[in-house]
Amino acid sequence: MRLLVVGGSGFLGAELVRQGAAAGHEVTATCHTRPGEAAGVAWAPLDVRRRADVEELVAAVRPAAVVNAAFRQRDWATTATGAANVALAAAASGSRLVHVSSDTVFSGAAVRYDETCLPDPITPYGAAKAAAETVVAAVAPDAVIARTSLIIGDGGSSHEALVHALATGTTQGVLFTDDVRCPVHVADLAAALLELAAAGPPGVRHVAGADAVSRYELGLLVARRDGLDPARLPAGRRADSGVPGPLDVRLDCAATQRLLRTRLRGARRFLAPARP
Repeated sequence: MRLLVVGGSGFLGAELVRQGAAAGHEVTATCHTRPGEAAGVAWAPLDVRRRADVEELVAAVRPAAVVNAAFRQRDWATTATGAANVALAAAASGSRLVHVSSDTVFSGAAVRYDETCLPDPITPYGAAKAAAETVVAAVAPDAVIARTSLIIGDGGSSHEALVHALATGTTQGVLFTDDVRCPVHVADLAAALLELAAAGPPGVRHVAGADAVSRYELGLLVARRDGLDPARLPAGRRADSGVPGPLDVRLDCAATQRLLRTRLRGARRFLAPARP
């Protein structure tokens, strides 16, 4: 498969690029400032906010599938307008599009959300992601919109870095005990997205981990896996902090999991300490 990964130098994008190349796909990946390090991959600088540049790249690559993993939390133009530009270009080229969305499109009022639930965001980033979903569905009706949650790896994610910084005292803050998500391992997520890029029906898919855990519990799991002292992790409540954002958002992935060969593991499993 000729594959274009938009946002290929990010945490998820790098894993998509790695797995795509390992599977024998012809991979082109974009970066905003500097290319990644994967061998056998064609790298292309791209600012997704520039529609003409996106159209030119997609027309040149002629990919069978495009996976859009590009975003910036505080930049509406990248997250929403950029998604529109990628969707328009993919539709014009006849490429299958997998657009990576987020559980931040939900307020948390319903707690459990399946693929039929409509967005009701309460943060600017959630609103940008919801806007992106709307335009992708409108201009690329054959696209897959894949909502996910907190992305964790074997080190390297922003969430793991925060746990290390809090445990070693190099930063201040707390991990919320009332902020619940369904974290997913980056390798599981990338494998699932590549499956969806290759085949399957279009529409909204939920691709998150099997366990619902608080950010504090997630921090404890990371600390124990990495040999840090869990007692050093400070706990707090988002509800008491004044920090905006949804509290309990659990993506129901049952319908999507039935379509996938990839098993979406829960955090308690993929963060379990290695046995001696």
